[in-house]
Amino acid sequence: MSSSFFIVVITLFILGCQGQYPTRPPPPPRLPPRPRFPSLGGPLLPRQPANRPGPLSNRNLVLFITQELKRNITSDPQNYTGSWVGRNYCLFKGFYCDTVPDKNITGLAGIDFNGARFRGNLNFYRFIRFLPDIAIFHANSNNFSGVIRPNINKLRYFYEIDLSNNGFQGGFPVSVIGALQLTFVDVRFNTYNGPVPPRVFSVQTDVLFINNNNFAQRIPSAFGNTTARYITLANNGFIGSIPQSIGRTWQTLTEVLFLKNRLSGCLPYEIGFLQMATVFDAGFNTLTGPIPQSFACLKKLQLLSLAHNQFYGRIPDSLCRLPNAYNFTLSYNYFNSIGPYCKRLVNIGRLDVRRNCITGLPNQRSAAECTAFYSVSRTCPRPGSFNVITCSNPAASLSSAQVASLQAMAPAPSPVTYKALEPPR
Repeated sequence: MSSSFFIVVITLFILGCQGQYPTRPPPPPRLPPRPRFPSLGGPLLPRQPANRPGPLSNRNLVLFITQELKRNITSDPQNYTGSWVGRNYCLFKGFYCDTVPDKNITGLAGIDFNGARFRGNLNFYRFIRFLPDIAIFHANSNNFSGVIRPNINKLRYFYEIDLSNNGFQGGFPVSVIGALQLTFVDVRFNTYNGPVPPRVFSVQTDVLFINNNNFAQRIPSAFGNTTARYITLANNGFIGSIPQSIGRTWQTLTEVLFLKNRLSGCLPYEIGFLQMATVFDAGFNTLTGPIPQSFACLKKLQLLSLAHNQFYGRIPDSLCRLPNAYNFTLSYNYFNSIGPYCKRLVNIGRLDVRRNCITGLPNQRSAAECTAFYSVSRTCPRPGSFNVITCSNPAASLSSAQVASLQAMAPAPSPVTYKALEPPR
């Protein structure tokens, strides 16, 4: 099969109680493997030059729907449609061709309308259903809208969709996840609302960006089924707690953003299973409780933000011994003490504990604020879980010299997910 079919010239976005606790959760349930392309019994045609592509797959369908889209576009500031003439769609601006594996001829493999800023009556589903060979569709910052229907799953090669910053509204577009090959899903900066269906987290995708919508209700416990490495749920209206099932993502989850929702409750100790995590941000919610000791097992963690919540108690010194600690933000909470390793991180500018209740440190809350907060009794479910260590070699086992050396060498992080919080342009 043609591996180049999947390497089209399009820039990827970047790309309940005390008791016994498991030492490691089982891996999340896996979906059946994706079907392989049919064997053609011989080598595939190499990618052909755009100006000499040879026979074109589904030429009439592609030309028909392209001209319909062109008629519906009322504003085209970058003159994409000016090139949509003739019968060779490989020369159309925003269209990318490659060899279709099951036909061994050239076909339309990718659409890249990112930043085109089209205006008009642009129905995404009607357009894409006439593109049976499509693999990648990028159309952020346009005016596409409409309902996405279930038989999008007939697009047998479709694996990457970016519909961010468009005019979509209503409930989560569940039909999008009917496309069986999807590895990249980006629907941020629309006006989708309501709950996120549990089966969204059972799609074998690598990237799931759904931030900056109006999603609400609880994050489904099926969150633990996700295979995504990068997830952004930020800037929505999610309520309730972070699901305990997050621990089942221990083999894959690398960056996750929960910030700026309406999450509450205490942190599940299962977060400590996330052996691949480099970024964890749950800032600007109403989360509470102490930080679980299991956080000492997040050995790859570089960026942590729990700022602007209602956390309290002592900041675990084991957290501050993590070898890749680069920027930990715990400001605007109610922590009341820290140990020597955390003080060291404060002194070198890698731990922000402003506006807490820590005696002897500058820029803390007033005594009256702290007294008022601690005058109210606060508890968390499963209190014994906060002392659970989820790994056999936590950061606390490292010597002081090892910690200092590793932290000094920790590279500056280059996170992927924070870029998703900026509207596409």
